[in-house]
Amino acid sequence: MSAVKQEEKKKNNNFFQDVYEVVRLIPKGRATSYGAIAAYLGSKRGARMVGWAMGSSYTEHQVPAHRVVNKQGLLSAKLLFGTPTKMQELLEAEGIKVKDDLIQNWHQVFWDPEKELK
Repeated sequence: MSAVKQEEKKKNNNFFQDVYEVVRLIPKGRATSYGAIAAYLGSKRGARMVGWAMGSSYTEHQVPAHRVVNKQGLLSAKLLFGTPTKMQELLEAEGIKVKDDLIQNWHQVFWDPEKELK
């Protein structure tokens, strides 16, 4: 592997770890978006990169990945949880209402790391 590719991989791994650290801070009963995490980490246009970081964390118990959804509150990654309903079940177990794969009362449930982690 070239030095450039190694450096890029290291940079991505550090970003991914930063994403996981933020996700671990989301309180039970709250949820946030890929874009909100990206903005907090200084990458306002990095929502997709946050999604990639989350890709390997959906089955890890130390990262509550079920609390990260798209900017409208849609459970866009639900198929990565093993069963089509697992993500919704995890959210509902924390008191978050979901209907048709969409978090209800999204503006009340939404946790903004830029405001909450001042």
